[in-house]
Amino acid sequence: MTVAETIEQKIRAAFDVTDFQLENESHKHAGHAGSPGHGNSHFKLLVVSPDFVGKNRVARQRDIYRVLKDELAGPVHALSLDARAPE
Repeated sequence: MTVAETIEQKIRAAFDVTDFQLENESHKHAGHAGSPGHGNSHFKLLVVSPDFVGKNRVARQRDIYRVLKDELAGPVHALSLDARAPE
């Protein structure tokens, strides 16, 4: 399973997802100091879920970081995150 597939599987299992978009942006960061060069290090994620209703931006991000803690400690160097409630 790829890093992107793992991220999607974990997010969909943890939240009631109404919109999910994941873009691998690793190619934009090839050669910079923090890039491990394996092509699965930089991602842009949009998650829309009613689970985020009543939570501020920081609380939503913390929820997602908690779910993806292993990926963030391993192959993922950077995660651009947009977590929204369906409004």
